[in-house]
Amino acid sequence: QVHLVESRGGLVQPGGSLRLSCTPSDSIFSFNAMGWYRQTPGKQREFVAENPYTGSNRYADSVIGRFTISRDNAQNTVYLQMNSLKAEDTAVYYCYVDRHGDTYWGQGTQVTVSS
Repeated sequence: QVHLVESRGGLVQPGGSLRLSCTPSDSIFSFNAMGWYRQTPGKQREFVAENPYTGSNRYADSVIGRFTISRDNAQNTVYLQMNSLKAEDTAVYYCYVDRHGDTYWGQGTQVTVSS
């Protein structure tokens, strides 16, 4: 079992920025990929961004140019930098890691974009 610790989200004004972090209990080198999904009430969880162990980062079309996923190996942490936030980015954001077909999820953190 892998435990993921996510940073707290928060309330941000439209156009503002927020950075989320996610630290797994195991070394990030042991995962095929790390990333983020988000979910709003009544909707399915949707993909946001992924940082694979090899290859290029992937992003949902709706966040390209605004969100950046990155990892800090020394801190054993993956980050999601969110800029130019919009009201439609309001959601619970979930960090995940994949390891050989098994997916582990964080507890989720609320991000609210509102004036």
